[in-house]
Amino acid sequence: MSITSNLNTIKETLPEHVTLVAVSKTKPVSDLMQAYEAGQRIFGENKIQEMTEKWEQMPKDIQWHMIGHVQSNKVKFMTPYVTLIHGVDSLKLLQEINKQALKNNRTIDCLLQIYIAEEESKFGLDENELNELLTSVEFKELKNIRILGLMGMATFTEDQNQIKKEFTNLKSIFDSIKDLKTENCSLNTISMGMSGDYQLAIECGSTMVRIGSSIFGGR
Repeated sequence: MSITSNLNTIKETLPEHVTLVAVSKTKPVSDLMQAYEAGQRIFGENKIQEMTEKWEQMPKDIQWHMIGHVQSNKVKFMTPYVTLIHGVDSLKLLQEINKQALKNNRTIDCLLQIYIAEEESKFGLDENELNELLTSVEFKELKNIRILGLMGMATFTEDQNQIKKEFTNLKSIFDSIKDLKTENCSLNTISMGMSGDYQLAIECGSTMVRIGSSIFGGR
């Protein structure tokens, strides 16, 4: 199967309100260009250096999403161009993104990563930390970021019931804060679901799915 036909097949299954992020990490620019020629404009990368190299080489109407864990000291390399940062899991990181966005005269959209899995290795905020962050004075002072919603990753398991429980949990956390309107917070996005579980994620309320191997093939 070609990248083009994979992409078209997936797009046919997605409801109108769901955004497709083509996860292109470790893939060469030639692969990304096939997806681009097929109409894909949103790509997700998990390493800032790799994403920056691709940004430099590729058409400028692409939206680049940072979907991996972000280290504060590398934020400055992507602030000139990044469209959405998915994995923001601390106030400290938000403050750094805000600082770098200000230097670039930009407002950068972010998603807050919520810890929903039962694995120890995943990053993210729990519900209490999320509420503390969003109601803090420090958060309200950040004028160069905008929180668009939440992101979460389910446990890596074959157990559909567990995955569903975790996705439903993220949706309920989102619903509990979605009416929060501040200058830097406009909540409309739930980023959850990957190649193996995106259909379930959409059933549970996802508005953004991150799909890699089903488009580009395995690594």
